[in-house]
Amino acid sequence: MKPERAPSPTSQTSRFPDSLTAAVTALVVLSILSPTALSKTVDSARLEQKIKVLIRESGAETVAVAFHDLSAGAEILINPDQNFHAASTMKVPVMMELYRQAETGKFSLQDQVPIKNQFASIADGSPYSLSPDDDSDLTLYKRVGQMATMRELLHLMITVSSNLATNILIERVGAQNVAELMRKYGANDIRVLRGVEDGKAFQLGMNNTTTARDLMVLLRRIAEGRAVSKKASDEMLKILLDQKFGEGIPSGLPGEARVAHKTGSITKLYHDAAIVYLPKRKPYVLVVLTRGLADEKRANKLAADISREVYESFSARPD
Repeated sequence: MKPERAPSPTSQTSRFPDSLTAAVTALVVLSILSPTALSKTVDSARLEQKIKVLIRESGAETVAVAFHDLSAGAEILINPDQNFHAASTMKVPVMMELYRQAETGKFSLQDQVPIKNQFASIADGSPYSLSPDDDSDLTLYKRVGQMATMRELLHLMITVSSNLATNILIERVGAQNVAELMRKYGANDIRVLRGVEDGKAFQLGMNNTTTARDLMVLLRRIAEGRAVSKKASDEMLKILLDQKFGEGIPSGLPGEARVAHKTGSITKLYHDAAIVYLPKRKPYVLVVLTRGLADEKRANKLAADISREVYESFSARPD
């Protein structure tokens, strides 16, 4: 059926108000001059269906995906507000608060702090220690009683996901301060209550939690230079780019991709939250949170497969 011809502005019998006529005309012109404006929506819908098929076939209990393209503004949100145990993704909010306090002059990242392995449970204040067997970094345990700069601990916390470095730093900045910064940044559901391996708190359900949407919000801030400051954002980005664990989102991408990301995993949980940089385009943010896959390799593969689908759908889009 042919579209109805817009009546002459001078016609006394027009069935459309002038404002509606103008709107229709503008839409027609937009579709002619910018055909990709409409195709982006179609591409996003097609990509979302492909991702849902991958999720369904994975056998995972729950998967959340949050995607935002800084080039085109396209978004895909699948279970974006579903709460997950944050695992080590909570280390990104800790990093942000560390930079915020450093910029206010509370301390310098070059300040040295003692390396220790005794912390107070938020459940009852009782002491607990971390086990090297449950940590992905062993270097700090050999240095207990010595000193390290906060910058060194920060780098270990993100790039090799050191639990010991995390607990030392979160004790310094305060979990409540981290939580307040998250609300200020619009990450309304993420909860950072404590350090890592607090067994008594875990048993009481006092856990750090996150959503895919909130991690997307935080990574967008870093990518856009709006996390604390442009300088702080650039430094955080550089640290995230030095991430040592690339089995998830990066493994679904070509070698030319640069991925600034943070992973997190505990039993039957695997997460990856990334800013992906490709040649000749602005970056995009991709967050994949999974629950219910006992085999971490399967969870890694799911994140990689989703990453590959996103790349193939959007990598060719110019700025």
